[in-house]
Order: sequence, then structure tokens, then C-alpha cells
Amino acid sequence: MATAPAAEVAAPKGGGSKKLIIIVAAVLVLVLVGGGVAFMLLKKKPVAEDGEDGAEAAEAPAKPKAHAKSDHPPTFVPLDPFTVNLADKDVDRFAQVGVTLQVDDPKFADQIKAYMPAIRSNVLMVLSHKTAVELLTIEGKQKLAKDIMREAVRPMGIELDDEDEEEAASAPKKKKKKKAHVESPISQVLFSNFIVQ
Repeated sequence: MATAPAAEVAAPKGGGSKKLIIIVAAVLVLVLVGGGVAFMLLKKKPVAEDGEDGAEAAEAPAKPKAHAKSDHPPTFVPLDPFTVNLADKDVDRFAQVGVTLQVDDPKFADQIKAYMPAIRSNVLMVLSHKTAVELLTIEGKQKLAKDIMREAVRPMGIELDDEDEEEAASAPKKKKKKKAHVESPISQVLFSNFIVQ
């Protein structure tokens, strides 16, 4: 009778060790799968950032890449909101636009503040020559941002290339002297408020 209980005790121990091996193997598989997933997610994150930078560079090749190498964050120079009558002939329309200039050099931000009255005047002149139809499209807003960028640095003696001049230069019949390309110290023109009525 002593043999029967020993056999019963031995059977559960053997089954318990099999269950333990199966549980340990399942835990190891889960850990390996979880580690692999974590590795893939962390590996994809820098690739996605590179892809975004590449897409931005493809959309706007004229943007300077100096801000990517900079150790300090960009400086933002907000301009007081502009309220201006638009150039629509049939109806009196106006726009209220909030503009913020992004620059990479804090010293240049101080220079912008020193020239603020002339910059505001130039931006008002650009806005007053736009129509509501031009400002309501995305392309119109992008062109406005380029125009503001060009006019914001003009009081400081910086002349940026004009799109109209570039198109004229591409025409084969007209021969003009090619100007040296000038990088804008303003990296972006951001709109904080945009109302057209």
C-alpha cells in the first residue's frame, strides 16, 4: 500500500513540472514578442521623423536648414494683429490677420523689433492689395506668407527673390542678370489669426 500513494504523488509532480515548463516557455515567448515589438516601434520613430523632414524639404525647398543644426529653440516675434480693407472692388471686405515671425537667431529678432514700424507698414501694403478670393485659398495663404517674409526683411536691406522675377527669368526670351540667391533670416511666417469678412 505504500507503493500506491508514492505513484500517485509522483504523477502529479511530473505533470506539475510539465506545466511549469509550458508556463515558462509561454512567458519567454511573450517577453521576446514584446521586446521585438518595442524594438520595431522605437526603430520606426526616427525613420518617421526623417520622412517628415524629407517631406517638408520637398514641399518648401527654399527654407533654410540652419534651424535643424541649431542648439537653441527658434525665437518667435509676434506682430500686432492687422486689420485692413481688402482690394475687392464690388464689395467692401476686410481681413484681420495675426502674424508671428519665426527666426533662428535671437539677435535678428531684436533687429526685427527695431524695424517694426517699417515692417508693419510693408505687411499692411501687401495685405491691402489682396482680395478675399485670394486669401480664402490655401495657396493664397501660402503666397501671402512668402510675400510677408519678403517684405518683413526689406527694411533691413535684405532683398529676397520674388516669384514673379523667378518666372520672368525662366522665360527664354528675356535676358536678365542673375542675382545671387539670398537666404531669409526668417524661417517661417505663422498665422495666429485669420479672419476675412
